[in-house]
Amino acid sequence: MTRSIYSFFICIIFLTAYSCKDNPKHTDDIAESPEQQLKQRYSKLVTYPLDSTAFPRSVNLKTNNLKKVPSKDWTSGFFAGNLWQIYELTGDTAYKNKAKKWTAFIEKEKFNDRTHDMGFKVFNSFGKGLKIEDDQEYKDNILMSAKTLITRYNDTVGSIRSWDFNKKRWKFPVIIDNMMNLELLFEATKISGDSIFHNIAVKHANTTLKNHFRPNNSTWHVLDYDPENGDIRMRVTHQGINDDSSWARGQAWGIYGFTMAYRYTKDQRYLDQAKATAAFFLDHPHLPEDGIPYWDFDAPNIPDEPRDVSAGAIVASALTELYAYTDNEYYLNYSKKVIHTIKSSDYILDKDIEYPFILDHSSGDWSKRSEMDEPIVYGDYYFLETLLRLKDLK
Repeated sequence: MTRSIYSFFICIIFLTAYSCKDNPKHTDDIAESPEQQLKQRYSKLVTYPLDSTAFPRSVNLKTNNLKKVPSKDWTSGFFAGNLWQIYELTGDTAYKNKAKKWTAFIEKEKFNDRTHDMGFKVFNSFGKGLKIEDDQEYKDNILMSAKTLITRYNDTVGSIRSWDFNKKRWKFPVIIDNMMNLELLFEATKISGDSIFHNIAVKHANTTLKNHFRPNNSTWHVLDYDPENGDIRMRVTHQGINDDSSWARGQAWGIYGFTMAYRYTKDQRYLDQAKATAAFFLDHPHLPEDGIPYWDFDAPNIPDEPRDVSAGAIVASALTELYAYTDNEYYLNYSKKVIHTIKSSDYILDKDIEYPFILDHSSGDWSKRSEMDEPIVYGDYYFLETLLRLKDLK
């Protein structure tokens, strides 16, 4: 897709949100409707073959190694979520039909009590589907998943346990990412009327609010608690460059998580924290002018470090919602900047690349030197969510 085509598409998407100044010169480039162009651009997602053991997670374009994962992987729900969101953008039922099939593959995860990532897996698939169709089975799956998730809650700590690995070092690790899984619990209370899910989500958010943020409103990645007395044993990283660094995606989870928690609770403290961490992110001297952060704000080789477009997309989506609560144009301008950067640069994968991804240059797990500067499925998810949220501002 040429830049002019994509600019035209973005103009239509954000018709009343902001005006595009690009004026495509070649009328044959825009002969098809924006929806047709979108379907052409994302057709590789809908044609990716169904396989319940092979959810596309990322691809190393240098080695042509496509990473496929089973439903138990924390990223499995994003692909179905992407298809649901493309259906919302295009109205093309082919995406909805394929989304239903990929969503069905996630169902068995509702009983998986060995993970805190129930929201990422179940709500990003079944939840996105429920937004489209009032399906009782989708509601039942969300509710059962919430019941499974709260078995990991420890009232002494006041949090949901994140990971079960690395037991020689950690006793009860809680990561900032876990804020994202609270949406599943909030929605479970709305579906069932049972307040237990909402109450546990609030307790987890309150503990995170109390302990996870530094004085400058950045966030640590991992806090390890003693489950016997609730004391904090250590504040460390697992995916950042070091324990005291500001891992970009971690900051993004914090901004998004507390903005979302405010949506369900209207607790002013949550809104204040979202705004404070957004200020840390947006005003950081190492945030590039184009809005796409380096994978860690404290990585030693900036400006020669990999970027993380997924972190930028997560923050763009969060700040579009935060703008709705504050009317602060600073937040909306960042979201627009990220979309403009993506659409006018090599962050969009070339349409001839056949892998089922949209964006390039996300960064995954530094601790394993894995998925650094690659297309990753969750970057696409929050990019599409940002498009929809900006469209909804109309």
